[in-house]
Amino acid sequence: MERTAHLGVGIGWRPEIAEAVERLPDLDWVEVVAENICPGHLPASLLRLRERGTAVVPHGVGLGLGGADRPDPARLAALAERAVALGAPLVSEHIAFVRTSSPVLEAGHLLPVPRTRDALDVLCENVRIAQDALPVPLALENIAALISWPGEELTEGQFLAELVERTGVRLLIDVANLHTNRVNRGEDPLAALDAIPLEALAYVHVAGGVERDGVWHDTHAHPVAPVVLDLLAQLRERVDPPGVLLERDDDFPPEAELAGELSTIRAVVGRGDRDASTRTRTSARPAAAATAATTVAGGLPAARTRVGLGQAALLSALVAGTPVPEGFDGQRLRVQSRALAAKRAGVVRKLAPELVEVLGAAAYRESFLRYARTRPMTGGYRRDALDFAEHLLIQDLPEDPAARQRLTEWWQDRAGVRPVGPLARWARALLPWRRRPPRPGATGTAHPAHHVHPASGAPAGAAPADRSTDAAATAAGRGAR
Repeated sequence: MERTAHLGVGIGWRPEIAEAVERLPDLDWVEVVAENICPGHLPASLLRLRERGTAVVPHGVGLGLGGADRPDPARLAALAERAVALGAPLVSEHIAFVRTSSPVLEAGHLLPVPRTRDALDVLCENVRIAQDALPVPLALENIAALISWPGEELTEGQFLAELVERTGVRLLIDVANLHTNRVNRGEDPLAALDAIPLEALAYVHVAGGVERDGVWHDTHAHPVAPVVLDLLAQLRERVDPPGVLLERDDDFPPEAELAGELSTIRAVVGRGDRDASTRTRTSARPAAAATAATTVAGGLPAARTRVGLGQAALLSALVAGTPVPEGFDGQRLRVQSRALAAKRAGVVRKLAPELVEVLGAAAYRESFLRYARTRPMTGGYRRDALDFAEHLLIQDLPEDPAARQRLTEWWQDRAGVRPVGPLARWARALLPWRRRPPRPGATGTAHPAHHVHPASGAPAGAAPADRSTDAAATAAGRGAR
């Protein structure tokens, strides 16, 4: 495998800090959430960065390569288009699933893939499909998660090693996610670093978080903790990373603080083992190679079916209130479920602030969380905002006539039709969460919760979908996410 081009030290570009990013000294590159930019209308700040030679890497969040279905060709084409528009040396995505097709549900979050042979076979095939569709190399990120799948057959290091062995994909190692999984799932980050084929490393993510009540909240809204920097140093002892990137998605600090964090990262990377890039390491990778040709029972279609059934059961329990699947920690699933609902409320609030203006902050939150308990998201966040407003209106809410009129006008202006009549209300009441699949061409696409704005085309400054001021939301971690 050819070594990834040197990137250096960079930061995640966000509209809220765009001007500050341009002024940061010694900035080598930036990463941008792919779904938040339009190739024909790139932000002026990104254009200026490109003009001065700063590399820009698109970071996708919507492919769901760990899902049971084949990757969506339209999403792949969109990511490819952004890579070309930015002149990117590579693109990155996540080892995660974000939706199911039967039933049609969106997580709005990066959910973990089971580390099983079935899931690995499906992931490898999906990665190959993506690689064939993309004009530049693909790197995949390990995610953070609160939930562990029962019956896993591989460790994270083994899973990643075999993925690389079978596909040649590059890796984006998030050391903050390794720490999150250490606290929340009891996993050993150093064992993962020892098993991962670090010659496949494309770059590294570093991010801040905070621990509360024994749970690590991967917030991207706090300074990078010393324990995460220690993991970066441990990685640096093993390899000279081609790039390291600081992620910050909320509660943005002053420019000087961002510059200080980047300086700290440079110092950690700079004091590593200078021979790490050429040192030969002993690892468990020969075992991965020996099993690379494993054929699962029934072949890949059967594996997709089994993975799909498991993912549908999990996601339905998280967002539709169905029973907890056997083997899962019910308490953890309840925490994750509340987190997803809270994130939905936060994203819709940012995307449609008029809803808060009409209802009031407290009433909006209470009403939305009640709505979310019986109305899983099946389309994008913009569709979710319209559905929530419609949900209120068909119940003749809000009670204040003036507020109800304002909400009706807001809904009609965006939906282009009148609220449904009594007969349709009755029909929807019978099947509250199977009303319809996403409408063709519906505005906005749901993206998982990982440093991403609520939907394609979201206005600059909209809150990232994976960040919520609600503590429960951050408890689930990014996973990414």
